[in-house]
Amino acid sequence: MPMNRPVATALAAALCLLTAACGSSSDGKAGDATAEAAASKTGYPVTLDNCGQKETFDKAPGRVVVMNGASVAEVSTLLALGLGDRIVANQQTYGNSEVPGRAEAIEKLPDGGVKQNDAFDVPRETMIGLRPDLVLSTTAYGFDEKNGFATRDQLKDVGAHSYVSPQGCDQDTSKMTIADSYRLLRDMGKVFNVRDKAEELIAASEKKIAAVADKVKGEKKPRVMVLFSNMSMGGNDFSSVVAKGIYNDILAEAGGANAFENASEGSFADLSKEKVAATDVDALVVIGYNDPDPAAYAEKLLKESPQWPAARNSTYVTLSDSMYLGPSNDLAVEKIAKMLHPDAL
Repeated sequence: MPMNRPVATALAAALCLLTAACGSSSDGKAGDATAEAAASKTGYPVTLDNCGQKETFDKAPGRVVVMNGASVAEVSTLLALGLGDRIVANQQTYGNSEVPGRAEAIEKLPDGGVKQNDAFDVPRETMIGLRPDLVLSTTAYGFDEKNGFATRDQLKDVGAHSYVSPQGCDQDTSKMTIADSYRLLRDMGKVFNVRDKAEELIAASEKKIAAVADKVKGEKKPRVMVLFSNMSMGGNDFSSVVAKGIYNDILAEAGGANAFENASEGSFADLSKEKVAATDVDALVVIGYNDPDPAAYAEKLLKESPQWPAARNSTYVTLSDSMYLGPSNDLAVEKIAKMLHPDAL
């Protein structure tokens, strides 16, 4: 008497478990190969080890919230990968960009009607109400409960993935390099299954930076002051002066050196007017964060510091998003190199 289909299926499954003869060898290699083949075909599942927390994606996120973090790294990366339509609430903006149309594209993104809390980002209840399936934060600060934000565990409880950008796990970005911008691109390429696009962007950036670095190789490295315009982060006159981080990597590729690299162990130095005045500065890089006229700030600073070599020739360049973590560091390298070594380029 023939067995009915459910019984036959159950028996076959039991035999497979006992003999490992149905698509899986005794050591699991065939099963692993099958899983890998499926992942290769669909791009999923994807697992990222992010700040010690594993995030496994079975499909591309469709409701992304980009937290503020005083950055545009995450939103710019998504836009560069053609993923702007996945964003349901963006809190990031620099107000301008070295990439034509980027600032305007960011401005057009939905903000989710978010009213930021006292920590200048998305409050916990608002975040949960946005129903995200992925939340991006520049550092772990964005998931700190004491700041009124949803934690990564709380987001997981409502089915949302979370991601902290490279070097942001301990909220210390002083070790950040251009390679971290590439890692952010690669991670998002995996998460959204646009790996080829991510690798294309990385390869183009690497090629451009290498070409610039080759042209300025062997040139004297001018001493550069990098700071944010009209921004106060400490108690002294100059509290937004860059000391360490991705900025120095960009300067090095462009053939320059940070005049204040040793002024602090962290990313920024909080300096007195006297300390700044006593340091030789050959050139200025002024980063405009929602500042409509960073050039005016640069010119004012040079006028107030006539003793600087930079003041004699009005040697400065203004930048915005390309000088920070993100997909456009090659533009900063090129612009700074042209300022520092115009004859070489």
